[in-house]
Amino acid sequence: MNEEPFAIFSERVVRDGAIAPATVIVRGERIAEVRAGRNPPQGIRSIDIGQLALMPGLVDAHVHVNEPGRTEWEGFASAGKAAVSGGVTTIIVMPLNCSPVATSVEALEGELRSASGTCACDFGFWGGVVPGNTGELEKLWNAGVLGFKCFTIHSGIDEFPNVTRRDLESAMPLIAALRDGAHAGALLVHAEDPPAIEAARGPSGLESDPRSYRKYLASRPSISETRAIEMMVELCRQTGCRTHIVHVSSGDSIAPIARAKESLRGFTAETCPHYLSFASEEIADGATEFKCAPPIRESAHREALWRALENGTLDLIASDHSPAPAELKSLQEGNFAKAWGGIAGLQAQFPAVWAGAQSRGGTLVDLARWMCEAPAKLAGIEDQKGKIAPGLDADLIVVDPEAEWTIRGSELEHRHKATPYDGRNVKGVVHATFIRGKQVFSSGNIRFGSGLDGGRAFAKEATGRWVKRSRA
Repeated sequence: MNEEPFAIFSERVVRDGAIAPATVIVRGERIAEVRAGRNPPQGIRSIDIGQLALMPGLVDAHVHVNEPGRTEWEGFASAGKAAVSGGVTTIIVMPLNCSPVATSVEALEGELRSASGTCACDFGFWGGVVPGNTGELEKLWNAGVLGFKCFTIHSGIDEFPNVTRRDLESAMPLIAALRDGAHAGALLVHAEDPPAIEAARGPSGLESDPRSYRKYLASRPSISETRAIEMMVELCRQTGCRTHIVHVSSGDSIAPIARAKESLRGFTAETCPHYLSFASEEIADGATEFKCAPPIRESAHREALWRALENGTLDLIASDHSPAPAELKSLQEGNFAKAWGGIAGLQAQFPAVWAGAQSRGGTLVDLARWMCEAPAKLAGIEDQKGKIAPGLDADLIVVDPEAEWTIRGSELEHRHKATPYDGRNVKGVVHATFIRGKQVFSSGNIRFGSGLDGGRAFAKEATGRWVKRSRA
């Protein structure tokens, strides 16, 4: 805890749907007050960052951290450093990549032990829904998970099998009944339709030419995502369970999502930076660092996703950070049929999304809505995270929105450096990250008088905290 109160002034503070000069006053771990203009209180340390922008810390609602059990993939220490250096102050961890998978309270407690004292950013957890674990769902909720995650197709992890419609018809009413004050339980869904993918497998030609990205793309057609989303719309309507579709990749999925949102208040959806940044036409054969599921599609789909964010059909952006060792990514062989499907993007997401948004007329207000406010609301932590407002945690990032630079994978903090963002020209540099009033990262270019002014640096202790639905 940072016991010394301080104030930060910026000509560009992103809050309340606007960008304006303001002074943010921090006392203890929370924002005490926000004053218009340059107006720091007397007698406390005051920081003037001028034209650099002050934003709420990013809340990443879709991060795969592989501890306990698979630290060689990614761990809380490396993921936490990647997060804070990229402006992410809270990550919410998916339940399938740890071992054992987080489908029970015992496994959740193992995740918590792995994160505590090692993660530089704050963290929360999603619980898992798999066939046969309905008896664990209320226990997981009461233990502190922020919601639940399932797959409608094989997850890639045998210990985390996919659910069927019958499984969902059993689990979703139970999740719908879970409440904590005004916050209701939610089910996050990886939505792909197994029959559609099975039908595409042979005709795609991937087995005979596994280095071909075009054939990998054909093996997971857009219709598979659309059909699975349509099923989830039906089940959301039938059960009343809050439903969130993760990593929407296809422009064809936008229409059913938009129709659902006309009558279902509890239906939301996200997309990811890699779907907004890349297009299949640009991906070389054998470039398995681009492999994810569902796949990166043609540029027309990318532009449709941007439009859906702009008009509110898509609610938020999350990284779906899921790195793996080089051999599992098949980096030397370039085999799309064998490679692990996951993108390393936790640290790169802010500049990647900002570059794309600004080129399309977007503002930092849009980024704050998509990457701070909406993810916090999804997780039920909007009373703590996601905005610059009195009473909320002092999770703040100092950014230079105009700075242009090139991402180098070798310089990123996550455990494995292979990333499709390597060599990409982007915009926006994170100069400092504060979590609950404590500076945890410095680029080394701006002096804040916090002890991290000797060059690029992280706080000596990893002080990330478990984020629950309330402050209790």
